[in-house]
Amino acid sequence: MSPSEGDDIPVATLTKCCSIDFLLILSELRSRLGWSVVRAIYQGTRLEEIGFGPFLRLDELTPDVALIQALKERWDPECQAFLLPWGHMIPTLEDVARITGLRVDGQAVTGVTYTGYQEMVERLLGLEVTRERSSLVPRTRLQASLGVADACHQIGEGQAEYMAPLTADARATLAEEEGAAADRDLRRFLILVIGKLILGTRGDPVSCRCLPLLEDLTQVGSYAWGAALLAHLFDSLGTSSRETGIAGFFPLLQVWAYCHLPSLGRGVPRRRGAVPLLQRWRFCRDERSLRRQVTLIHDALDTVPFEHVQWTPYVGEDDTTQPWVERGRPYFGRDIWLHCFNTVVPLHHRLVARTLGLHQAVVEFPTRQRSWERPGRSFCGIQQVTDWTVRLDDWELWGKEVVSEATSDEDYFWAYARKYGAQLDPKGRISSLEGILHSTIQQRDDLQAVVDQLRAELDRVEQMVGGASSSREDPGRSVLEGQLAAAEARAEDALAQLRE
Repeated sequence: MSPSEGDDIPVATLTKCCSIDFLLILSELRSRLGWSVVRAIYQGTRLEEIGFGPFLRLDELTPDVALIQALKERWDPECQAFLLPWGHMIPTLEDVARITGLRVDGQAVTGVTYTGYQEMVERLLGLEVTRERSSLVPRTRLQASLGVADACHQIGEGQAEYMAPLTADARATLAEEEGAAADRDLRRFLILVIGKLILGTRGDPVSCRCLPLLEDLTQVGSYAWGAALLAHLFDSLGTSSRETGIAGFFPLLQVWAYCHLPSLGRGVPRRRGAVPLLQRWRFCRDERSLRRQVTLIHDALDTVPFEHVQWTPYVGEDDTTQPWVERGRPYFGRDIWLHCFNTVVPLHHRLVARTLGLHQAVVEFPTRQRSWERPGRSFCGIQQVTDWTVRLDDWELWGKEVVSEATSDEDYFWAYARKYGAQLDPKGRISSLEGILHSTIQQRDDLQAVVDQLRAELDRVEQMVGGASSSREDPGRSVLEGQLAAAEARAEDALAQLRE
């Protein structure tokens, strides 16, 4: 079966007649096809100006379907976060910027959705939508308009042999000179990239919902496509766990796990220092069945030592080589609403203050207002002309800064255990109580460091004093010595209490 043939088979049919391991193979073929088409068409100059260059230069990453499925089963749509034994974890805007190179600042990806896009698609793309009241364009028709209709990868064909005719066909089709034809080709390519990679869906057709934002090509680079990617990913994670896989740009979630949970051993580092960070990882292929892999990942997540969780994996990064990170910094570390047209979801960064190097304070855990409601998602208006420019004040004001005055994570762990303990561990053991112990051990180690420092300081003062006679000559040193001794005694008392 060729990639293009497999891509047209309905998922429901595959689920009935194929093993879940075949879905893994098919997922890899879909990914390879998409990036090959991008490589064939991508020419660089105007796309660099728009800001898509770093993203489009990313290498293909083999999908780790087992890891993605295991993480999806840990996702809580109520608070838009993963529930893990050590607390909440959430991919943030900083993760998006560093891993993908996409812009996370600028104008929100929002606007008006329409009941039909026929006129707009004909005018801006020179194509037709699947139905009159639809926003979908057939992928094969869109690829054909870009000169890559026949994208089948033949058995035994090397990558170079495969890419050469694709690239030649694309170059022969695309307009070389600036003008209306070149603008049309650029919009077609951007719709393919945005509709199948950044905001991809499970089906074969490509959504044109973002086409109004591409009418003025000079403004395309001003939108926060990375933030829209994250909103789309959150929304996809919130779908039923019975649906295998997720829509959207799965490599973000994959590399996020590699960076923050390296002890899972699912990724292999490569290309040290490469940016965006997706370039630094490859999937460590696992030959076991997908079901077995998912089970083992869940077991690993339940037993990962707390100190092995990397909350701040980007410390020491050279940000001068990542201008997209510097531009997005005003949006980092903030509670903020993310926009992707009719998907408006919250990023509850206050639940993961530890990613900012802070202790996690007890905060209000988000809940549904109604039992059927998916928080942040609005369903009204999809079948009518609707303006989705809501909550934009929050985005334009950079949301709300996350702060924490907590001196340990202990109170948070207690609150987390009370709310999610049974949900985390079906056998009834509250896994997050281990986090309380870990927090206490951290406090003990911090106090031990203080005691050691005070002892060293006291020894230094005693050497300076040079005995009792010297102390009488300089009363100030004697007072300092007494203060240090008293501080040491208090620290040792606190340390003894923690050890008990």
